[in-house]
Amino acid sequence: MKTKVPNKVNVITLGCSKNLVDSEYLLKQLSANGFKVVHDSNSNDYDIVVINTCGFINDAKQESIETILQFEELKKQNKIKKLFVFGCLSQRYREELIKEIPSVDKYFGVYDLKELVESIGANYKSELIGERFVTTPKHYAYLKISDGCDRNCSFCAIPLIKGKHLSKAIPELVDEAELLVRNGAKEIILIAQDLSYYGYDIYKKPKLADLIDQLSDIKGLKWLRLHYAYPAKFPMDVLEIMTAKPNICHYLDIPVQHISDKMLKMMKRGNTKNETYDLIDNLRAKIPDIVLRTTILVGHPGETDEDFRELLDFVKYAKFDRLGVFTYSEEENTFSANNYKDDVPFSVKQSRMDEIMEVQRQISNELNYQKIGNIYNAIIDRKEGDYYIGRTEYDSPEVDNEVLIQSDAKLKIGQFYNVRIIKADDFDLFARIEK
Repeated sequence: MKTKVPNKVNVITLGCSKNLVDSEYLLKQLSANGFKVVHDSNSNDYDIVVINTCGFINDAKQESIETILQFEELKKQNKIKKLFVFGCLSQRYREELIKEIPSVDKYFGVYDLKELVESIGANYKSELIGERFVTTPKHYAYLKISDGCDRNCSFCAIPLIKGKHLSKAIPELVDEAELLVRNGAKEIILIAQDLSYYGYDIYKKPKLADLIDQLSDIKGLKWLRLHYAYPAKFPMDVLEIMTAKPNICHYLDIPVQHISDKMLKMMKRGNTKNETYDLIDNLRAKIPDIVLRTTILVGHPGETDEDFRELLDFVKYAKFDRLGVFTYSEEENTFSANNYKDDVPFSVKQSRMDEIMEVQRQISNELNYQKIGNIYNAIIDRKEGDYYIGRTEYDSPEVDNEVLIQSDAKLKIGQFYNVRIIKADDFDLFARIEK
């Protein structure tokens, strides 16, 4: 076993990119206090572990619990000295976790950064607010513009965990983004529980358009990308800024979840089938080359074969460029859990998910095949074997298509190159450098 490095902290992040940003704030606080920090490290030379947990769906909760138990065992074997847990699972189930896994030194909620920093033995530095120890590749970073959610989706536990929507002020976000760009970020990805609601709590009206307008003016920012925009009352003025500013990617992640009016009402989504169709049509009419990513939920209580067929027809019509599917899992204390019987068998949920994903595979294959021969500007994320792995403005890291590029010349990670697509498959593109 390696010799332990005193005051070395391994921060483990589970769940979404919003959790990752929270971990980066923690890492910055600790490193500024003289701690040696690593993220998701596989080494064994640290003596303090902090686990940032996810509590969103059953699979994520199970992964978080298994990770806590893994490091609890190391602590019992005296292979680590301290074990701390924070994040969504700890926020929601703190008392249960204390009872079931008491050897964890302390549990913290999602907004307990100061208390966590001090419990580790560091001084919380308020002057570092907005500064992060970025764990993504240097050329891109996430920017969390708000936390919490004011929506009332029947199936979702996020408001129970995160509370009400809390926007960060525009000047604060511009400062944070400018610092990220100065430190090498060429792409910034806006994230939140709900981008569409940004600004209501501070400015009493939607301000996402104003925010991206100001962010896009940051010198050196090549791409600005939007994730997690709620479809109901989507701020359409955002599209005007997207078309006016060349560094705002023509890309939008907009989770529709369902299309049947009955299911949208049961899910408390706040919109209708016709409104959803109109939104998709309007987005494509105003920005013809826009790439749309969405999320679908199948197997919610009450979903009939007829409801599912409506959803399948919608997926075929909308031809989303990117699509993910979740099967419904009951979350305690949500409206659905308290008011509906989980009446769709697991096998039916699974078969519906598989059917949608097969349709989406065909759509993705068709859309990718249409790109053959086209030239795109691509950023290089990494090198794997014989290929450089890049992305176009239509692809977000980790979740979307990648462009596999063979090049005799050495390419620089984080640099942009024009590439010509020469081959495609269901979810990836193959390209060569266009000189």
